[in-house]
Amino acid sequence: MAKLQKAAPPVSDINVTPMVDVMLVVLIIFMVITPMLSKGTNVDLVKTHNPKKMTEADREDAVLVAITREGNVFLSPGNLRMSADQLPGKVKDLQAARSADKTVYIKADQRARWESVTDVIDNLRSAGVDQLGLITEEIQDKNKRSSL
Repeated sequence: MAKLQKAAPPVSDINVTPMVDVMLVVLIIFMVITPMLSKGTNVDLVKTHNPKKMTEADREDAVLVAITREGNVFLSPGNLRMSADQLPGKVKDLQAARSADKTVYIKADQRARWESVTDVIDNLRSAGVDQLGLITEEIQDKNKRSSL
């Protein structure tokens, strides 16, 4: 008669290799997708010394109009490219869905022609928008000490 061999004892160590593989894949996905999540079109913002914090502009449902250096107009949410005279209808639809804050935020490139910016403002006013916010960037004063 053949003698039965005993089975090897069970391994009680945790195998973390599959978990590390999954975490690396998730990290790579986030690294690729995160730059695409920026709201609206990237523009070189106008710089100012005394900006006012507009935290409502970062909300997902905030109405944001971006004006590029070339005078192109983009409406977010959705980052839709359109002409300035198409804004009133679209903005009215977006504001009808919003109940609280009816402010429309304008993000204009610092080298955009003033005519493009005033066309957008005029068209927003014709849509009944009475609250506008201009998104700017703060000038960092080199003489001020940064607190750590």
